[in-house]
Amino acid sequence: MKLNQDFIRQALNLIAVFAAFGVNMLANVRPIGGLTLGEISNQLFENVLITPANYAFAIWGLIYLGLFSFAIYQALPSQQEKPLFRYTIGYGMVFASLAQIAWVFLFQLRFFLWSFVAMLLILVPLIRIYSQFKSNPRRISKRERWFVYTPLTIYCAWISVATIVNGAVSLSDLGWQGWGLSPEVWTVIMMGVGSAIALAIAFAKQDIAFTAVFVWALVAIAIRHWEIPLISVAGIILSVILAGVTLLKDQQSRNLRRR
Repeated sequence: MKLNQDFIRQALNLIAVFAAFGVNMLANVRPIGGLTLGEISNQLFENVLITPANYAFAIWGLIYLGLFSFAIYQALPSQQEKPLFRYTIGYGMVFASLAQIAWVFLFQLRFFLWSFVAMLLILVPLIRIYSQFKSNPRRISKRERWFVYTPLTIYCAWISVATIVNGAVSLSDLGWQGWGLSPEVWTVIMMGVGSAIALAIAFAKQDIAFTAVFVWALVAIAIRHWEIPLISVAGIILSVILAGVTLLKDQQSRNLRRR
């Protein structure tokens, strides 16, 4: 029996998501070189101040719950011919998942610059999917919102945060000295860049899920470095601004829809 392209796409997306999860779990249960991903970050890159507090990475539980929901939902026979999965998402999550698997191995093998490249390869298809979400004028169903849009939005936002952190790790590994600026100042600059990205999304898309991830990360960075006033104060101020703008734009959008 000849398999159709839709079935192959569904199967590959399902397998890729669960494979990425399995590799991540294995990296923490049987880590290469004896150190888990978190231990490498905490022990080898303690000076990379943009890294959030350890509790922030609990968001991966929410991310994978959402990705499992997406993977199973898109694999249903009723979703096989939906344009959302055929064209908007396509094989994007397959590529992102494969890049994430590559990232785990590269990071554990301590090829940090190449791990940054892998992180970019995760981010690029997610950005394409997210931009397609927001440019699509059709009304989405509640199931699509909960099983597709929200999980992939949160995943894209967290990978955006992780890319900034991974970039800082790579620069540290290369021995970059910060052009004379202190690590604290560079941390605040990077926090500002991340906040600017999230603010642009808040103004353009009114997307609470995306910006909430950045608020989560900013607060976690502030808590991790509570004893460094420059970082902790900047983190709290930026998170309050971002949360306030997001809620305000969301309320304005709701008011416009009621008219």
